Amino acid sequence: MKPILQLALDFVDLKRALKSAQAGVAGGVDWLEAGTPLIKSEGLHAVRELRRLFPDTTIVADMKIMDAGRVEVETAAKAGANIVDVLGASSEATIRECIQAGKNYGAKIVVDMIAVDDVLSRAKLVEDLGADYVSVHCAIDEQMEGKDPFDTLRQITRALSIPVAVAGGINSETATDAVEAGAAIVIVGGAITKAMDPEQAARDIRKGIDTKESISTTLFKRRGETEIRQILEQVSAANLSDALHRGGVLQGIRPLYPGIRMIGRAVTVRTYPGDWAKPVQAIDVAEPGDVVVIDAGGAGPALWGELATQSAVQRGLSGVVIDGALRDSPEIIAMKFPAFSRLVMPNAGEPKGFGEIGVPVTVGNMRVEPGDWLLGDDDGVVVLPKSIAVEYANRSMDVLEKENRIREEIKEGSTLSKVIELLRWEKK
Repeated sequence: MKPILQLALDFVDLKRALKSAQAGVAGGVDWLEAGTPLIKSEGLHAVRELRRLFPDTTIVADMKIMDAGRVEVETAAKAGANIVDVLGASSEATIRECIQAGKNYGAKIVVDMIAVDDVLSRAKLVEDLGADYVSVHCAIDEQMEGKDPFDTLRQITRALSIPVAVAGGINSETATDAVEAGAAIVIVGGAITKAMDPEQAARDIRKGIDTKESISTTLFKRRGETEIRQILEQVSAANLSDALHRGGVLQGIRPLYPGIRMIGRAVTVRTYPGDWAKPVQAIDVAEPGDVVVIDAGGAGPALWGELATQSAVQRGLSGVVIDGALRDSPEIIAMKFPAFSRLVMPNAGEPKGFGEIGVPVTVGNMRVEPGDWLLGDDDGVVVLPKSIAVEYANRSMDVLEKENRIREEIKEGSTLSKVIELLRWEKK
């Protein structure tokens, strides 16, 4: 069977979902999925609208059924769904009820293995119970941790005779991997719905599936520990702060000049106001690409200037962040060295040698630990704790991708409030 391309419409706004569906079908999508967020937001009206607009297209209702299997399958099927989703983590009784109800109401049943510990055993069981499809699903939140579904997919496709679907961050590069791993149904969401040109994105993925030729992309990837810098190079401080639930900002720490850009891991310094001994020593401790982060209590005099900057450039450092003061700003700007500080003043302190290197510090009212990531640009500096760096770097990419799509919809003649249906989502 030719691999099927299924588009997951994980929107909360029906208008945007339908617009994305039209672009996807034009680009070669075979099946349309009313995603769980869409059904929760719009109800089964979303399925009815998809059926009305796409009468000849297979519609999947991603109900994620956990209980009351019969009534949920019945209502989804009567709304126009050809396929209904039940969770593999639900009870055997619920799965059996869904399968029987599917037979009664003319809908096929896909069992979604999201959050199932022993996927192989459960998949074999639901096949024996009469499920039509099994879906190997790497959850969005797991994708943010750098996981993918392909190892499990290979295991399942070898063991089952029914078609197996796969979902989990698939894009134009990895769609071919999905097919090679045995997927009969390739489920794609954000790589199409968040693309600046969804129709072209669908066409690229369709081509990759059909020709088994990978098409490179810089977006819609979720990376691991060794690739955090590559992620942060693509996003802004604002993107990262949004991902951190509007947090992570070093308050009062400002960029020295416009067009500034800084990414690196923290080498932390705690010192007294104006005591520049430990900050200068930290330059020699730091590795290329690191950022020196100095807690000087938010006060002057200056403890960083031209000569310290020359030393930092010589060492290949990525920047300096000072909760205190710097000076020699024209020379630092001429070197284009990324410098962020609370204060700028001409008078320097003395090298007294107080303080410590490599200890947790407080900068801009935020705790910064050695090895945390710093991202700075014209808006300021955001700290990304090393303990959650993979997940929230990936989430910052998700923020960027969503904004890219909204920007294009505004360019097409809308406004921000209209695109996101602002009034509808005001808290009541």
